[in-house]
Amino acid sequence: MPGISKLFDGKKFMWDGLEYATPDEAKKVASAYNQNGFETRIDSEEGKHYIYSRKEVKEVVVSG
Repeated sequence: MPGISKLFDGKKFMWDGLEYATPDEAKKVASAYNQNGFETRIDSEEGKHYIYSRKEVKEVVVSG
């Protein structure tokens, strides 16, 4: 089982919690994440594929 987070190029990405059987399946799901503003990386270990994603916060709204 992969770690819940992983560093890629010095940036922290979080695992989406799912295993993908093929690289094509992982790429399809990663594409959907990308369309929603996430940056993604696909990592493969022992024939299984994992998606890690991150999204930078652009603006913080504080109400009070």
